[in-house]
Amino acid sequence: MRYIFLLLLLTLPLTITNQVKAQDLLTLDEAIDIGLENNYGIRIFRNHAEIASNNRTLGNAGFMPAVFGNATRRESVEDSRFQTDATEGIRENLGARSTNTSAGLSLSWTLFDGMHMFINHEKLGELEELGKNEFQFQVENTVENIIGAYVVIIRINEQLKVLENTVEISQERIDIAETKRDLGSGSEYDLLQARNDFNADRAAVLRERNRLVEAKIILNEILARESEEEFDVTSDIFINRDLMFDELHRNIMENNIAIQLARAEQRIADLETREIRSERFPELELNSGYNYNRTDGGGGFLRFNETQGFNVGITARINLFDGFNTSRRIQNAKIKQKNRQLILEEELKRVNASFLRAFRTYQNSLELVDLEEENLVIAEETLDIALERFRQGIISAIEFREAQRTFLSAESRLIEAKYDAKIAETELLRLSGGLQHVAF
Repeated sequence: MRYIFLLLLLTLPLTITNQVKAQDLLTLDEAIDIGLENNYGIRIFRNHAEIASNNRTLGNAGFMPAVFGNATRRESVEDSRFQTDATEGIRENLGARSTNTSAGLSLSWTLFDGMHMFINHEKLGELEELGKNEFQFQVENTVENIIGAYVVIIRINEQLKVLENTVEISQERIDIAETKRDLGSGSEYDLLQARNDFNADRAAVLRERNRLVEAKIILNEILARESEEEFDVTSDIFINRDLMFDELHRNIMENNIAIQLARAEQRIADLETREIRSERFPELELNSGYNYNRTDGGGGFLRFNETQGFNVGITARINLFDGFNTSRRIQNAKIKQKNRQLILEEELKRVNASFLRAFRTYQNSLELVDLEEENLVIAEETLDIALERFRQGIISAIEFREAQRTFLSAESRLIEAKYDAKIAETELLRLSGGLQHVAF
C-alpha cells in the first residue's frame, strides 16, 4: 500500500498542474498569431522592410531638384589708415564698425545623367521588394519554428502519458509480486526487481517532465513571452494527408521565398551594372539662384553697398578619362552578375532537393504512422495477455518486463512517426510558400 501512496504523491502534482494549465490552453493558431505579433526577428525585419519602402522615392532616385537657402550676418570693428591723391597726409579711422548681411537661394537640378536616375529608381523598387521578401522569409522561418516547438511539446506530453502508464503497470507488478511473496509462490528477489523497475520508470517520468519544462521555455522564447509563463497545448498532432507532389512542386517555383530572394538579388546586380555604365554618358545640370548682399561701413568712402539679383546657368559634364576605373567597375559588376546567376541556380537545386527529401519523409512517415498504429494495438493486446499470465504465474517477471518494454517502444515509435510527419508537412508548406501567414 505504501507504494500506491507514493504513486499518488508522484502523480498528484501533475494532475493539479494539468487542471491549472487547462485554463490556459494555447492552440497552435494562437501561438502563431502571438509569434507573428511579438517575435523580435519579425519586428526587426518589418522595420527593415519599412525603411526600404520609405527609400523608394523620386527624390532619393535623383529626379527632384535640390534647393538650399542661406543667410549670414557679420559685424566687425576695424582700425583703418588710408591716403588718397585728394588729401594730404594719412587719415585714420579708428574703431570703425561695419556690418555685412547676405542671403540667398540656390537651385540645382539634374536634367540628364545618362538614365542613371531612372535606373536608380528601378533599383530602389527592387530593394523595396527585397525587403518585403526578407520579411516574409523571417515570417516563414518563425512560423516553422513555432510549429516545430509546439509539436515537440505535444510529443513530450504524449510520451509523458506513456511513461506514466508504464509507472502504473509497474506498480501493479509490485502488488502482484508482494502478493506472490506473501503466498509463498514468489521471492523477495522478484519483488526487489519489480521495485527497481518501478523506480526506473519513475525516473523516466521525471526526466520527461524536465524536458517538457525546457520545451515550453523554448516556445515562450520564440513567442517573445516570459520564459516562466505557463500554458497547455492540444493533445494530438494533426497531420494533413492530402498534400500532392505536383501541386506543391509547382508552387515552389512561384512562391518559394528563398528563390524569390535569389532572383531579386540577380535583378539588383543587373541594375548595378547598368548604373555604372550610365556614368559614361554626359550629365546636364541646371543651376539657378537669388543672392542679396549689403555692407554697412563705419568708415571709408562708402557708407553702404547693396547688391541683389538672380542667376541661372547650365553645367554639362562628361567623364573623359578616370584611369579606367569605370571599366574596372563594370567588369566587377558583370562578375557579380555571374555570381548571382550561380547563386540562383544553386538555390533552385537546393530547394528542389530539400523538397524531394521532405516529401519522401512525409510519405514514409504517413506509412509509418499507419504501421505503428497497428503495432500499438498488437503490443497493447500482448501486454494485457502478459499481465494476466504474470498474475497466474505462467510467465516470469523478465518476460513481463519485455512485453512492457515492447508496448512502450510501440507507443514511442507512433509518437515519433507522427512528429516526423508533421515536421515534414511543415517543411513542404514552407518550401511551397504555404506558411506566409501575414503580408507586409
